[in-house]
Amino acid sequence: MSKIVYKLIFDRKKCLNRYGMGLVQIEACQGKQKKYFSTHVYLLPHQWDIRKQLVRNHPNAEALNHLIHQHIADVERKELQLWKRGKPVSLEMLKAELEGVTQEESFIDFFAREVKDSDVKESTRNNQLSTWQLLRGFRPSVLFSDLTFDFVADFELYLRRRGYHTNTIAKHIKHLRRQVNAAVNKGFLEEQHNPFRNYRIKMIPGRHTHLTPEELTKLELFRPLETHRNLYHVLDAFLFCCYAGLRYSDFTSLSPANIVDIGQERWLIYHSVKTGTEVRLPLFVLFGGKALGILEKYQNRLEDFFRLGDNSNTNKRLRLIGQMAGVDTPISFHTARHTNATLLIYNGVNITTVQKLLGHKSVRTTQIYANVMDQTLVHDLKSHSL
Repeated sequence: MSKIVYKLIFDRKKCLNRYGMGLVQIEACQGKQKKYFSTHVYLLPHQWDIRKQLVRNHPNAEALNHLIHQHIADVERKELQLWKRGKPVSLEMLKAELEGVTQEESFIDFFAREVKDSDVKESTRNNQLSTWQLLRGFRPSVLFSDLTFDFVADFELYLRRRGYHTNTIAKHIKHLRRQVNAAVNKGFLEEQHNPFRNYRIKMIPGRHTHLTPEELTKLELFRPLETHRNLYHVLDAFLFCCYAGLRYSDFTSLSPANIVDIGQERWLIYHSVKTGTEVRLPLFVLFGGKALGILEKYQNRLEDFFRLGDNSNTNKRLRLIGQMAGVDTPISFHTARHTNATLLIYNGVNITTVQKLLGHKSVRTTQIYANVMDQTLVHDLKSHSL
């Protein structure tokens, strides 16, 4: 498509109205095609300067000139918005947009398409889609014009009433903000209408929760009631990650091929989804080989074992398991990874070894567990009865 060129035309049809006034129009030319858009400004012939294309000899000339050029700016802005959406702009399309003929696209559909087409890790895509699903549950139909400060505040309240943690809510609001910003960048929403211009996302300092040895034992001994048999899989997956130190994303990306026999011993070898680092875990040594017992339980259906529901629903089930098992510590799937590292350090494993088992690129990342090292010192001193 060739470039669209704009200029102003006075009394194009050479037909003044009954007051002897003619209309000022915007002429849009693209190749040999032309379309005309009204500025809604009518003037007497002597009040229009054809050569300079502006109003003259009028008591409100300055204001009218400003109004006319504002109309031109609006047309050019609409053209730019269409280009940002990746559309080849034609005069017909531009006219339809300006006259409001086209139906406004749903932000819900835009959100889904952006996530689908984005170049992100699968785990990130799934996290963003979980926000999309919550948004659909909150309001099935959302137009770009619906995106206001109050809309975001109501969505936050909706998540809070559903029992989501403050930082989990912040995660979903950030996903929403990401797509709203994409809508602004692609011309679906004006920057001055961005609901996040004055919106502050609320977060509280994170706390790395871990299970004590006694709490871990409670979960190991816990057997869900017959009416809650669907919790067995989640519980086993969580315990496996307590023994192996896996993230949710790493666990759900495993396949039977990651379970490798080296000599007579069984290892778990995988690449971290988050960092790409190769991690090699001697399952036969870690926590007395308890992870192997769980793998044996699922030996004929390992593919199914490594597949869980989305992280949010999995965490809901874990919270229920913790309550039923009498565990006071609030549980999320990531608690398993913190429990693994904390208990290893507590039992005297060198922090650089823990770093390799967790797949951290730097030991500094592993040092978030340094608070437990004070407990380790006390534990060691007591064991020596000084």
